[in-house]
Amino acid sequence: MEANLFTLPTSKPPPASLLSNSNSLCLKSHFNNPLTATFHCRGGNLRPKFGKLTIRSAISRTKKEETVETVKQHLQDCYLLAGISYKGFTVKQFQELRKQLPESAKLLVAKNTLVYKAIEGTPWEALKPCMKGMNAWLFVHTEEIPAALKPYREFQKEKKLEDNDFTGAVFEGKFYGPGEVKALETLPSRAEIYAKILGSIKGPASAVVGTLQAPARNVIMVLQAYVKKLEEESSPGQ
Repeated sequence: MEANLFTLPTSKPPPASLLSNSNSLCLKSHFNNPLTATFHCRGGNLRPKFGKLTIRSAISRTKKEETVETVKQHLQDCYLLAGISYKGFTVKQFQELRKQLPESAKLLVAKNTLVYKAIEGTPWEALKPCMKGMNAWLFVHTEEIPAALKPYREFQKEKKLEDNDFTGAVFEGKFYGPGEVKALETLPSRAEIYAKILGSIKGPASAVVGTLQAPARNVIMVLQAYVKKLEEESSPGQ
């Protein structure tokens, strides 16, 4: 005999009076609720069978989409993106590190697959070699790259996290491997570039030529600053 009964979502089994030792009884829920169990009774043995938790998968998918969108937002006005191996980090260490970073640097923990989905098809895709292991991602929103990287180096030394080094970085579309990131940490600051270009303009022609052999971006920045300085000096009231 098979009986179909309407049941409310509950974790309690059906009343014993509905069970029969000689006949098979099947109780089916008629509510479309993924959290409701369907009870199958065979010879008096009650066995619950749960439906698929579709709600959980929907939440997980939404969370992934939000993470990808967050990464894309951090990439706006970003000058450098670097991966940091965070295996072994504690929650407390992450909190301490975030406090030590300047406002121009943001630290985000996200799965490699989600980060790659956000950077795919962009100049940041050069960071692909870092897409392995456990990474935290450092977004630098300033041209003063050394000042943004220095806090992590100090934190790494203080906490003796030699194994938690940079896994790589992308700057101006170029990928820098773990051993090359230190070159970014020694880039001249804007003030140093200004001093160098202004000093060479007043110096011998050979010094000017040497300065102009620097990256075009740095030269343009310095020249713009120099033009602005001249304009300010020649403006009325100066």
